[in-house]
Amino acid sequence: MCEAGFTRAKNTGNILMKNLMDFCIGTPTYWLLGFGLMFAGGGALIGGLDPMVRGDYSAILPEGVPLFAYLIFQTVFCATSATIVSGSMAERTKFISYCIYSFCISAFIYPVSGHWIWGGGWLSGLGFHDFAGSTAVHMVGGICACIGAATLGPRIGKYDEAGKPRAILGHNLSLGALGVFIL
Repeated sequence: MCEAGFTRAKNTGNILMKNLMDFCIGTPTYWLLGFGLMFAGGGALIGGLDPMVRGDYSAILPEGVPLFAYLIFQTVFCATSATIVSGSMAERTKFISYCIYSFCISAFIYPVSGHWIWGGGWLSGLGFHDFAGSTAVHMVGGICACIGAATLGPRIGKYDEAGKPRAILGHNLSLGALGVFIL
């Protein structure tokens, strides 16, 4: 809701759909490719392949947590990482292009960096500890967001001919205020 509140009203549906697609694309992608790349193997750079999570992960599971619960937990982190990106690219990305971006984050970017941090990769080997997903989820999403925003440039109409910023009219600030209030 916060993200939709900072875009023009005409784009609210598009923003909401992109966030939904992060889960619709990200979940099967992460289950087919990502989870294995993150946790199936002890390589320094990458895990392994384990389509549909059929391997034995008892060594990495927190005590008393079943594999399916851990898989869902990690899937939500993956989708959150992808969702962070949509706000930075709002109003400047074709829907299909964003879906491809979301697929790449869910299939490769989040799982590989997650392996480095949580899956036994080189960073965890150096003793690195992530605090509540601040690096594995939020930094990865933020870096992808910065790359996407830098590639796309500013929103059309954001700057006048002299290069001075101007307000883009038609924002849903009430939705944004509600989203911030809920959070």
